[in-house]
Amino acid sequence: MSGEDLIEVLGNKYNTEILAAADDPKSAQELSDELDVPIATCYRRIDELEEANLIELHDRPLSDDHRRVKVYRRRIDSVAVEFHDGVSIERTERTTAANRLDEVWRNLSNA
Repeated sequence: MSGEDLIEVLGNKYNTEILAAADDPKSAQELSDELDVPIATCYRRIDELEEANLIELHDRPLSDDHRRVKVYRRRIDSVAVEFHDGVSIERTERTTAANRLDEVWRNLSNA
């Protein structure tokens, strides 16, 4: 994805809020409720963020009513945009330690 395309994705309403809130794995409904974003819009924004490799499907746990729920988590810790001599973008992926900690926490929660 080009720098200009990434800037466009990040500039769309709700995308940065969803990224910030998805530090911990959350469902689209949880993100919608927490951020006061209409659920249909939330799903569209999640799809857009997935296409940009900024957010990922983390898990599909069973809900209380025994349905599979998609849970998303952001793939990055930061994005830096610089406009000196053109546009340059630096993405910092989530650390392996953060991903492992999430896995341990999820396993403990399911136990």
